[in-house]
Amino acid sequence: MKKTLASKKFVVAVVGATGAVGAEFIDLLGLNGISADRVRLFASERSVGKAILVGGQPVMVESLKPDCFRGIGIVFFSAGKGIAKAWAPQAIEAGAWVVDNSSAFRMESAVPLIIPEVNPDALDQCKGPSIVAVPNCSTIVALVAATPLHRVAKVRRMTVATYQAASGAGAAAMRELESQAQAFVEKSPMRTEIFGRQYLFNCFSHNSAIGPEGYNEEESKLLYETRKIWSDASVRITATCIRVPVLRAHCEAIGLEFETPLSQARAREILGAAEGLEVVDDRINNRFPEPLHAAGRDPVLVGRIRADWSLPPGMGIQMFVAGDQIRIGAALTGWRIAELIAARMTH
Repeated sequence: MKKTLASKKFVVAVVGATGAVGAEFIDLLGLNGISADRVRLFASERSVGKAILVGGQPVMVESLKPDCFRGIGIVFFSAGKGIAKAWAPQAIEAGAWVVDNSSAFRMESAVPLIIPEVNPDALDQCKGPSIVAVPNCSTIVALVAATPLHRVAKVRRMTVATYQAASGAGAAAMRELESQAQAFVEKSPMRTEIFGRQYLFNCFSHNSAIGPEGYNEEESKLLYETRKIWSDASVRITATCIRVPVLRAHCEAIGLEFETPLSQARAREILGAAEGLEVVDDRINNRFPEPLHAAGRDPVLVGRIRADWSLPPGMGIQMFVAGDQIRIGAALTGWRIAELIAARMTH
């Protein structure tokens, strides 16, 4: 994707600068040539005054306050939906674009929900500074892999089983998993404040609230966000979302049923040429996507590509994917959205 944000002169701000996703976004600013004098950082009061390095130069953390977004071009929010609801409209009023990583605005009809590899043209509905929503991490990882096949054969039904890392619950959950590993080695009691149970050597239903139909919020997001991103209310989707003791990369087992036939060989060819994907599908050596190999990397890894034997020949594909939840599942997608916004800004 063409780099345009670094060539612009406006200021970029990060709200939630001390969180896992905010920190990753700040790293991306430095790696892509955004100098410290073009960055402002915001976080909770306990972090105000802390110095964070941007491209090797310190930037002081500020507190959110009235008119704090004046003179800023793009604000990246990664501080939860309550903060986004309260402060994103103020950023828009100040003339800034907002890239929001929370769930606050995703399903609002006036807010584009964008995965740059999938539906960049959704930004066209914005005629000036607006809120642009980053989809949920599990939706991003699934659709970067599924959309190239959907474009060719049209997906009529998608089944997803997710294996979700601690990072999706924040930096504190990652620290708790690490502390449980240390406690196991030391034979001491394990801390269980985040999930209320042992996470190490365990897996359990995703910790989001379960609705009256029996689906949790994470599973519902996969349905409703996919329909919005694909602009297709007819696609049928079901998901089961599980927490597994992995630090930062989500895995997903995805089954696709097509409207028109698509061979296994053609599916592999399409995935191999798709933006944002890396095929890892070594059947001889049993090497397929793993969270350890996806962590800290940009692409979604895809493998276990095979025909779905439960469907007529050519009508379904099964595959397994892994993607870094903090990076492609949040910060990197936010960065790429900011690049799209910068490409259309004139100042």
